[in-house]
Amino acid sequence: MQFDGTPAEHAGVNPDGGEDTPVVTSLTAEPLCVDLDGTLVKSDTLLDTVIVLARQSPRSLLQFPRWLAQGKAAFKRQVTRLAQIDVVHLPYNQPLLEYLRQQHAEGREIYLATGADTLLAERVAAHLGIFAGVLASDGNLNLTGHSKLAAFQQKFPAGFCYIGNARPDVPLLTHCVHPMVANPHRGLLAGLGSARIVPVRTFRDSASPVKSWLRAIRLHQWAKNVLIFLPVLLAHVHAVGPIVAAGLAFLSFGFAASATYIFNDLLDLEADRHHPRKRRRPFASGDLSPIA
Repeated sequence: MQFDGTPAEHAGVNPDGGEDTPVVTSLTAEPLCVDLDGTLVKSDTLLDTVIVLARQSPRSLLQFPRWLAQGKAAFKRQVTRLAQIDVVHLPYNQPLLEYLRQQHAEGREIYLATGADTLLAERVAAHLGIFAGVLASDGNLNLTGHSKLAAFQQKFPAGFCYIGNARPDVPLLTHCVHPMVANPHRGLLAGLGSARIVPVRTFRDSASPVKSWLRAIRLHQWAKNVLIFLPVLLAHVHAVGPIVAAGLAFLSFGFAASATYIFNDLLDLEADRHHPRKRRRPFASGDLSPIA
């Protein structure tokens, strides 16, 4: 975990006549709006809820096509109504959460602004106790992208600050005061680059994707599959065919075992987040997404 970024800086004149020194100025007091999924929380709460629902009520999955036909906002409302994830043990972005608590302590108005359903967003807000209000999807309106921007402009005509993480946040970050990002996606950085927008703060709380995947597939568990080569070695086989076949068998057993580990990790997502050690697993910690 790391906090990356500093407040905006302006050059000042050294009173001793030396080189200019940076003078750090505090951010303005416009209302601060923060996104939930991938930003305040490292995971996607909709995917988390779908996984919990799939475990609790597998038959509900048959209703997904009908709910989706009603629109994404309606789908979020149905899923959130039927399954509740534990907001206490969500994988929060710790550097960002620390910053928000600091801003709250200084009296700044902070709003949780998310495309997640209101039923979930209000539970997160109640748990953290730092938000002046919640703006979220309501079953009819899916509050993302330009819809979220329109809601902000109506509620905060004097301006607002925003913290986001993904490409749909580009319109908000280009129209806000002092744009900030958390674990930014490449698409977001590319969009901001095209708009010549430089975030004033970046809140990083993530692990390397490569290391996370290696942990998720339990590569060390593949060692026991080396026994597949034992018959070839004992028979002193030197032909290419049997060696290649043994190699393919080794990989097949390994990937099959890894797929099982990943499937179990997804189903045990909620339980793992309550465990002192398992909560650090890639999916439970939010370092990997089920659809990444």
